[in-house]
Amino acid sequence: MIYFLQGLTMGLAYVAPIGLQNLFVINTALTQTRSRTYITAFIIIFFDITLALACFFGVGAIMQHSRLLSLIVLLIGSIIVIYFGISLLRSKDSMEKGRDVDIPIPKVITAACVVTWFNPQALIDGSMMLGAFKATLPSDQSAAFIIGVACASCCWFLGLSTVITCFSAKITPKVLRVINLICGAVIIFYGVKLGISFVQLFWQFF
Repeated sequence: MIYFLQGLTMGLAYVAPIGLQNLFVINTALTQTRSRTYITAFIIIFFDITLALACFFGVGAIMQHSRLLSLIVLLIGSIIVIYFGISLLRSKDSMEKGRDVDIPIPKVITAACVVTWFNPQALIDGSMMLGAFKATLPSDQSAAFIIGVACASCCWFLGLSTVITCFSAKITPKVLRVINLICGAVIIFYGVKLGISFVQLFWQFF
């Protein structure tokens, strides 16, 4: 049980800081129906858990040892994340809950995948945190730990979706516009940061 609790607490520390996933969930909860919000949350949870598993078992370490792979992921990730941020800045500030209900699920899945897997820094940081901790665990307790991490992801994103959905009625279109601008700017900042990392690594590579 102690290793499960360690995984749970570390998992919460891993997902709680404001990042691309949280911004995506918050924006969805503010602009879409409750059912679509929870569908989106479950999709995010799926990608977050798979990312945690990848970090736990060393994909981030592979990136660190393959500059070419890092270059490819950094370039593609930078372009897609910046585009996602610009789209958010240009979004309409409507509080009509039915407006975005017909967004195709594949599009939601693609966006959720982008904000989770196309963030090389998350891969590297996750590997350093989860991968390093794995080395300290007894071999027969790794499963309990990573299950705790997975439960943390479920609790956080479902809880975040519930809280934002409950208070969304108090958020006006003007407030939504401000939130969209802030979220869009933060996401673009992430994208630019990835682009700078790509340029730096590119010059080192060549």
